[in-house]
Amino acid sequence: MNFLALETSCEHASVALYLDGEIREHLLDGHANHSEYILSVIRDLLLEASVRLPDLDAVAFGSGPGAFTGLRLACGIAQGLALGAGLGIVPVCSLSALAMQSDGERTFVATDARMNEVYHCTYRFDRGLAIPLSEPACTSPETLQVPEGPWFGIGSAFSAHESILLPRFGSRLTGCNAAAVPRASDIARLAAGRVGKGEMLSAEMAAPLYVRDKVALTTAERLARGGRS
Repeated sequence: MNFLALETSCEHASVALYLDGEIREHLLDGHANHSEYILSVIRDLLLEASVRLPDLDAVAFGSGPGAFTGLRLACGIAQGLALGAGLGIVPVCSLSALAMQSDGERTFVATDARMNEVYHCTYRFDRGLAIPLSEPACTSPETLQVPEGPWFGIGSAFSAHESILLPRFGSRLTGCNAAAVPRASDIARLAAGRVGKGEMLSAEMAAPLYVRDKVALTTAERLARGGRS
């Protein structure tokens, strides 16, 4: 079983190649525009492994939630590659990939969604894989509901909204990693079982997981949240 995995939901993008259980990964950190580099990184990764795109079984991608431009980029590239080579597609929630880096058995993933909002989801682990306990959601840090713990917190929201989230979690937070970002290697680990079972989508059925529909606030909404006009 061989497939490609893409993750571009934030500024730290990555590409991974899953080859019969072995994972090779290239990072795109430091590039302001992933679209200018990601195709060359994919090409280099395939060349290094002496693998052709038609030899793969699927393309997996981090579907979000995250930066809208990044989600559309990963989905579009996955669709283009899959259509050209006749491959299936496996969308994987980017919050699930982030949970894979947790140091706790029960994990609360929270990433900064900008516009004073937070993307979040809760997880447990089974055989080394993150299993969601809730649906991905988007809310303000002030209204974020914290279930009974304990929880290990992971994601950029714990840094961006530290003064609000840490008191809300209190003793229910056993540890925190605010610096972690979703990785293509974890997208691959989560997608492997679905690829092995043939649980893939056709290219035209793939879509990003936005969670929210708006990409910007109106002037009135910014003012209502204490911002400038």
